Amino acid sequence: MQDGTEQTEGREERVLAEVRDEFGLIRVLEVGDYRFLEFGDAIEQSCVFTPDPSWLEYDYTRAMLIGALCHAAPESALFLGLGAGNLTQACLKFLPLEDVEAIELRPDVPRLAMEYLGLDDDPRLYVRVGDALELLPSAESADLIFVDLYTDTGPGVGHLAWQFLGDCQQRLNPGGWLVINQWAADDGKPLGAALLRGLYHRHYWECPVKEGNVILLVPADLDQQLNMAELRGRAEALAPRLGYSLQALLDVVRPAS
Repeated sequence: MQDGTEQTEGREERVLAEVRDEFGLIRVLEVGDYRFLEFGDAIEQSCVFTPDPSWLEYDYTRAMLIGALCHAAPESALFLGLGAGNLTQACLKFLPLEDVEAIELRPDVPRLAMEYLGLDDDPRLYVRVGDALELLPSAESADLIFVDLYTDTGPGVGHLAWQFLGDCQQRLNPGGWLVINQWAADDGKPLGAALLRGLYHRHYWECPVKEGNVILLVPADLDQQLNMAELRGRAEALAPRLGYSLQALLDVVRPAS
């Protein structure tokens, strides 16, 4: 599988849907076998390979899946930010999840994801519309929590909100993992690195990716460690089903910088 740029180069772009809400423009585009969710002025949010919506095209989504594999057998997950839903699809397909909740700010996003982007109406998935910062207190605790709150101008305010990020960790079940798609600063460190180091006591791991993000892997408590040997074993066992290897991303996982 080539990356999305190579797959779509030279192919005609079709607009499948375009809606405006109080936050601006949402657009769904199709180029060959790929569909894209865009916010605002052509800011790409998600890419879906239409023959298999659980296929993770971007390194940052694959790195977030690595975060999910930190847990040996997760039964519950909370997604703060849904987008096209392909990470949610992948987790539902490849993990032993029984209960999944997603909170999405923009009402049209879940509808468009189901209508155009292959998001299944899975009975294990419950989608709520609203601000994740406001709705987090009413969410169930989970084995996995994913934070991916991006707008057409960059990361949402939650990505630098001390109380919110701390509350995300507090809502983890024992042994759980918080996975944050954090913007990378010019020095390659995650946005708000000093805040994150203080909040999580430097007890987390980072996975930098080529899209210019750093995925944070945050355990539920200070006694919990990342067992890289077990993580590599789970990733290797899953690779034939995924159709790609996570090895290159595992090689760059590092302790908090």
